[in-house]
Amino acid sequence: MSPTNRTVVVTGIGATTPLGGDAASTWEGLVAGKSGVRALEQEWAAESAVRIAAQIAVEPSEIIPRPQARRLDRSAQFALIAAKEAWADAGFTDRAGEGAGEGESPAVDPDRLGTVIASGIGGVTTLLDQYDVMKEKGVRRVSPHTVPMLMPNSPSANVGLLVGARAGVHTPVSACASGAEAIGYAIEMIRTGRADVVVAGGTEAAIHPLPIAAFGNMMAMSKNNEDPEGASRPYDTGRDGFVMGEGSGVIVLESAEHAAARGARVYAEAVGQGISADGHDIVQPEPEGRGISAALRNLLAATDLDPAEIVHVNAHATSTPAGDVAELKALRNVFGDDVDHMAVSATKSMTGHLLGGAGGVETVATVLALYHRIAPPTINVEDLDPEADADIVRGEARKLPVDGRIAALNDSFGFGGHNVVLAFRSV
Repeated sequence: MSPTNRTVVVTGIGATTPLGGDAASTWEGLVAGKSGVRALEQEWAAESAVRIAAQIAVEPSEIIPRPQARRLDRSAQFALIAAKEAWADAGFTDRAGEGAGEGESPAVDPDRLGTVIASGIGGVTTLLDQYDVMKEKGVRRVSPHTVPMLMPNSPSANVGLLVGARAGVHTPVSACASGAEAIGYAIEMIRTGRADVVVAGGTEAAIHPLPIAAFGNMMAMSKNNEDPEGASRPYDTGRDGFVMGEGSGVIVLESAEHAAARGARVYAEAVGQGISADGHDIVQPEPEGRGISAALRNLLAATDLDPAEIVHVNAHATSTPAGDVAELKALRNVFGDDVDHMAVSATKSMTGHLLGGAGGVETVATVLALYHRIAPPTINVEDLDPEADADIVRGEARKLPVDGRIAALNDSFGFGGHNVVLAFRSV
């Protein structure tokens, strides 16, 4: 099919996060300013310098049948839960190509359906746990399902099997920008005519002693073990690193024509993406936000987005001293005074940082912010950093303009200098 420039919309959302086992409870927690960070109770945590994390609110074992769960890494379990919710929320009741009565067309052609589910680390818990099994019990006790469980593409492949996707099953791996890059890739699949419907998002399950120790030893994580709920504090002068979270956020993207033909409810238009790389350092952000600025300019160049219509930004803001400010510098550098009418929310203050799952969960939050016209708060900002040159939504959620067309951005950045900015617009 020749390239096109089709309008893309969001028709379904799903999530499982530290704030709730579905999108509705997660959104309720975000608007209420609820923290999902808790003290780690696992035995290994007692010896760790970091003893807090934002663990999932509802365990997959309460949802996924045990025989199926045993063949899935925790990250894939999260993705399946979120994807199943998003698929149903979009109005699909069967796998692609199924469910049509005699003489009826299926709701979606499997050859026109794709999945793009990202993970920054992949099946790390499976890899490490099965290595322990081998050391302690011998090679014969290693699960034969280990390889398909630990593959980074396992979540996307399993979601593809769930919905019956045949147009493509993809897995971008770009550290903490992975989930957002997955959604951007999905938008382009539909815009250019490769697919009519794509299930996209991110997932991560890395709350394990090795990743916790590694991030902690590189001084990237908060060690505020005495106050877990107050540990993730973007833009506060006392911030001392991110808090690791786990979970998944998934959306269903669809061409506007396909959605209209089946009478689907539309949450928002997916306007497009801007991508760049810092070319600066493997872990440190470029301090002036030049790479982020390039991603924002690329977004504007590739879409019809008007800065005047942007009223909300779901910021990457991980609660690290350097990263939070660099992002705001980039926004100011590109948008100038237009930043003054953008309500900036840092939802990682409540969910922690879901690494490769962050872009998925924060896209769900961004879409719902437009749909309900309300911006979630940034919690734990007691002493605002004077360099935080933007309108940070603090303390309580804030209503967005009730009239007219409005737009919002979701920013995601990752180790390696990956920058991804997604734009959505009300309908």
